[in-house]
Amino acid sequence: MPYHAIDAQLRELLPRLRRFALWLTREATSADDLVQSTLERALSRWDSRRDSTALRPWLFTILYRQFLDARRSAKRYASMLERFRFGDEEEHPSVEREVIAQSVLWSLERLPPDQRNLLLWVSVEGLSYEEVAQILDVPIGTVMSRLSRARQALRRLNDGETTTPVLRLLK
Repeated sequence: MPYHAIDAQLRELLPRLRRFALWLTREATSADDLVQSTLERALSRWDSRRDSTALRPWLFTILYRQFLDARRSAKRYASMLERFRFGDEEEHPSVEREVIAQSVLWSLERLPPDQRNLLLWVSVEGLSYEEVAQILDVPIGTVMSRLSRARQALRRLNDGETTTPVLRLLK
């Protein structure tokens, strides 16, 4: 594949990678560092890709694993959501919509990281269940059931429920 074609593909995916990195790190400079290390790793291992047509899930896999590795080695956990800073907008959202949006973000912040990441990948990034299954290295059915539980947990948090679910004992 010519270098200009590779460059064009990476440039197209760069905003999506940065957006997801920003969701993970909650800090613009850390997100930029994470995206840069992801691209460095991807380019250094370009020939070792298994599927040349699945660039997006491959890059998201690298980015996510880079984040997990950095988090494990640093042993600290950054806050997951900050208040979004909106630019000068011509139309201002209603107070009701602002409160609902903040409530949803607050609920999303309270979800466990695994559930939050699934929701972000599928709902925000538009990844297919199969692509998410490749990223997490689990069967597609597992992704579907985890996503269902994540959506249910988000709904419960939005409805004001604060109780933790009861775990079932399996024999």
